Amino acid sequence: MKTKEFLTLLNEQATKALIFEFKPGQRVGANYHITEVKNTSINSVDCGGSADAWNETVVQLWENPGEKTKTEYLSSAKALSILDKVNSMRPMDPEATIRFEYGNESFHTAQLYVNETQTRESALLISLGVQPTACKAEELCGVIVDKTQEVAGCCSPDTGCC
Repeated sequence: MKTKEFLTLLNEQATKALIFEFKPGQRVGANYHITEVKNTSINSVDCGGSADAWNETVVQLWENPGEKTKTEYLSSAKALSILDKVNSMRPMDPEATIRFEYGNESFHTAQLYVNETQTRESALLISLGVQPTACKAEELCGVIVDKTQEVAGCCSPDTGCC
């Protein structure tokens, strides 16, 4: 999901509670806060020697241990006001992919992508998930695109990558 799509969704669902699901059936607690927004620029070189660059928006979610009994979630309007303030201080790239950084005692800290959004009567549910790493130079590395087959020869010394 692009940053602008997320901001539009928050605006359209402003009266609803904003709930994040970090694994199927497991939600970030109602005691969460948006503690940081990172506007990141990535400059990379893949294993095939190709350079790439892109921007990302990373929103950090943190559960306040002092508010474990809290039952009301942050509203979409409040989250939007936080992100609008960030944008006024450090402009976000509207075309950047948005990710959410989250972890707790039972889930390792990870940067999660938006898998799905669901609008309910009183809530906006954002289902998050991981995306596995991938070889970005598949042809050069000899990666078999059919995911049901084993990757043969990827990054072995004779492939020319790595």
